[in-house]
Amino acid sequence: MKLSLVLSTHQATFKALAFQGDFERNIERIAECGYDGVELAIRDPTLIDSDQVAEVIEKYNLSVSAIGTGQAWGEDRLSFTDPDSSVRKKALERFFAHINLANSLKAIVIIGLIRGIGGMSDIKKEQGWLVDALRKCSEMAQEKGIRLALEPINRYETVLINNATEGLEYLERVGSKNLGLLLDTFHMNIEEPSIEASIKNCGGRIFHFHVADSNRWYPGAGHLDFSSVLKALFGTKYEGFISGEFLPEPEAYLSASRSVSYLRALQARIE
Repeated sequence: MKLSLVLSTHQATFKALAFQGDFERNIERIAECGYDGVELAIRDPTLIDSDQVAEVIEKYNLSVSAIGTGQAWGEDRLSFTDPDSSVRKKALERFFAHINLANSLKAIVIIGLIRGIGGMSDIKKEQGWLVDALRKCSEMAQEKGIRLALEPINRYETVLINNATEGLEYLERVGSKNLGLLLDTFHMNIEEPSIEASIKNCGGRIFHFHVADSNRWYPGAGHLDFSSVLKALFGTKYEGFISGEFLPEPEAYLSASRSVSYLRALQARIE
């Protein structure tokens, strides 16, 4: 089991980030906790020195599990489904920059809220814009050998792709083998009748996996049965990262270390 933790390269308004601030110090602390990798939440790849980032991560024997793009929406309000075509164009350009960065870091790129929240225009038009954007992004990523992970997100944050079934439907509409799903236990706890059944149904289309408990604290702090969830995930032959995206409660380092301890203990019992 490979574990990673979400880390923002810059300060952000999104709260479910265990670490923000001094990048190298945070990488060092993540490594100290026992993680194998780091998931980088990056607002704009042009704002970072990719060579320096790679050097720091390698220094602490970590790898980059994935690159999150949600801050393009959260901070800059760029999305694939904005009614303004110029905004949609900028969103694609931003995502293409993320793909280029992922190429140098050998990481998956996540499609979260950069798709937009929906409901800003006609829903059918928004769905069409989204499919078109996903095809363009997948085509560029395919050329570079990069995989993309589309994340179903709960109904309180978007009306576009809330559950695993809808995610699979979009994969079929786009038709690109390098486009898969990111499943997140926090969102699944809200939207899926059975987390385990949805995981099994997605099977080999799961490219990345987020963990947070029912209260969006670290795994083990809420009521989710992670033993059952992990058994279902491993049953699909999933070999990717399990990445923590949870609130820094009661404190960033404590939540990060408790998550590792809890998940490693479950792993030992499952095996």
